[in-house]
Amino acid sequence: MNVYDNITQTAKLISDATRMSMLMELSGMHSLTAKELAKSAKVSPQTASSHLKKLIEGNLIISRKQGRHKYYQLASENVAQAIESIANISGPLVANSLNSTSKKKKLEFARTCYGHLAGELGVAITEGLIKKGYLLESDSTYYKLTKYGKIWFENLGINISNLNIQTDYLALHIDWTMRKNHLAGPLSLALTKHFLNSGWIKEGNMKREIILTRCGEAFLYKELGINL
Repeated sequence: MNVYDNITQTAKLISDATRMSMLMELSGMHSLTAKELAKSAKVSPQTASSHLKKLIEGNLIISRKQGRHKYYQLASENVAQAIESIANISGPLVANSLNSTSKKKKLEFARTCYGHLAGELGVAITEGLIKKGYLLESDSTYYKLTKYGKIWFENLGINISNLNIQTDYLALHIDWTMRKNHLAGPLSLALTKHFLNSGWIKEGNMKREIILTRCGEAFLYKELGINL
């Protein structure tokens, strides 16, 4: 037995194309049924159930029952980060059909990553916050929220103290489609929720897809000088 066998087993689970497709669909923090995951991975319900069982046994996903339905979700944010890290060291998304080209463009523009904004939109918002002096980036390791940033967020209605975060050490992720850093963690999650509640963004028909609305465009231009 090799000391790294447990890591090897996890790598084998993730390396399967069907299971990776399911994990990517769940990375937006949505809870999905086996039927929905089977459809997204383009496999039969029986095949999907077999893969989902393996992912549960590997502690990558969990399931919960709600009424007559069973829903699946990632076991933790660490799983989402692992999937994003693999994507970061991989090549760009490949599109070989009209449908996949459309999906690629939508994911690259704006999507959720374990609940917070990612893609071109997530990166643009982060860079806008930095340009305004609301965030400071430290060695591509973490962000620091400035006093002006705290005022800006609280003026939006986001209570920083309620988030129980260290404002000098805010999480960042490297966006795997933009290859640039963006804000992650509880503050980004709160901002994303606020944007959704305000109607500045909305969820698209595709899983993880985020659509920027007209009023969202106006808000971002006025507040952060962002023109997408």
